[in-house]
Amino acid sequence: MKIEKLEDLFIHTLEDVYFAEGKLVKALPKMAKACDSPDLAKAFMGHLEETKEHVARLDEVFKALGRKSKGVECPAIKGILEEGEELMSEVEDPDTRDAAMIAAGQAAEHYEITRYGTLVSWAKLLGHKDVAAILQKTLKEEYGADDKLTKLAESRLNKEAA
Repeated sequence: MKIEKLEDLFIHTLEDVYFAEGKLVKALPKMAKACDSPDLAKAFMGHLEETKEHVARLDEVFKALGRKSKGVECPAIKGILEEGEELMSEVEDPDTRDAAMIAAGQAAEHYEITRYGTLVSWAKLLGHKDVAAILQKTLKEEYGADDKLTKLAESRLNKEAA
């Protein structure tokens, strides 16, 4: 896709985040399985359900824009997930692996927060108010997922790894 104006960039970024959400739907069960902490595994599985909803919302956004849902390969999320997979396989100590998994999960969340925050802003600017509202709902959930991971890390899991 040739990007000539903000609307083109907006669509490209939607396709980017659609790809990312699809990758996360596949990665989150693996991440949950690698956890030692039942609370962390539960957080990942809970976010899996939210992530499936995020994909459905993006389908709704594409439809509202008169476009077919599609993803475009996103090297950023691929790199974040590859790093997480490396950590899952390389870190033997269960507590340290849980701390690493939180860090990997938060890297993905922060990536999504930047993308959704930008998309909300652009949607409003481009006059897509209904789309902005849908994307805002997802942005709020991404912040919530990040907050849950922070609380798990700071309340117990990082201390156990130390």
